Amino acid sequence: MRFFVGIYRLIIAFFCFSGTYEGWLLGVGNKWIYFTFETNAILGLVMLWAGAASLLKGIQPPSWLKGCLTLYIIITGLVAWLILPPADPTTTTHLYGMMTSTMVHIIAPILASIDFMLFDPHRRYKWHYSLSWLVYFPFYVAFVVIRAQIWPNAGPGKDPYPYGFIDLKALGWQQFGINIVTYAFAFFVMGLMLFVIDRILPKKTPLTVS
Repeated sequence: MRFFVGIYRLIIAFFCFSGTYEGWLLGVGNKWIYFTFETNAILGLVMLWAGAASLLKGIQPPSWLKGCLTLYIIITGLVAWLILPPADPTTTTHLYGMMTSTMVHIIAPILASIDFMLFDPHRRYKWHYSLSWLVYFPFYVAFVVIRAQIWPNAGPGKDPYPYGFIDLKALGWQQFGINIVTYAFAFFVMGLMLFVIDRILPKKTPLTVS
C-alpha cells in the first residue's frame, strides 16, 4: 500500500508540473501571475515530498502545509468551474493529447482531494488552520497589484491582471476591496469545511499512509 500511495502522489506531481510546464520550460514568465500556476507548482513540490516519503518511509509534509495546498487546489478547481469561462481547445496548450488547463483545473484538484480523504491521517487539523491558511491569499493579491503598477503592460494579452475579479484598474478600489473581502471570507469558510471533514473522517482509513 505504501508503494501504491507513493506512486499515486508522484502522479499528482506529474500532472501539476506538466500542466504548468509553460512557466517551467518555455520561459513564459507572465504565466506565474496565475493563481492556478502558483498553487499547482507548490502542490507539485509538496506531492513530490509526500510521494518520496511514502516510498522511502520518510517524514511526511506537515499537516498544516499539506492541508493548505489541498484547500487551495480545491479552490482552484472550484473557481475554474464556477467563475472562469471554459477553456478554448483551439487556443489552449495541449500536452500528451490533453489540455494543460484540464490537468491543473480538474485532474490535480480531484486527485489531491482523493489523496486527502483516503491516504492522509485525519483529525490532525486545528480549527485555527482555517485562518492561518489564508495567509497566502493577501500575498498573492499584493503581488498582482504591485506587479501591475510596476509593469502595467506585462501580463497575458498585455493585461497585468489575470482575473477580472481582482482587476483593480477596471473595478476601482471600492469594488476591488469588496471582492477581496468576499473571496477571503469564502476561502475561510472552505477552510472550516475542510477542517470539519478532517474531523468527521476516521483517524486512519484502511489506505492511510502516515
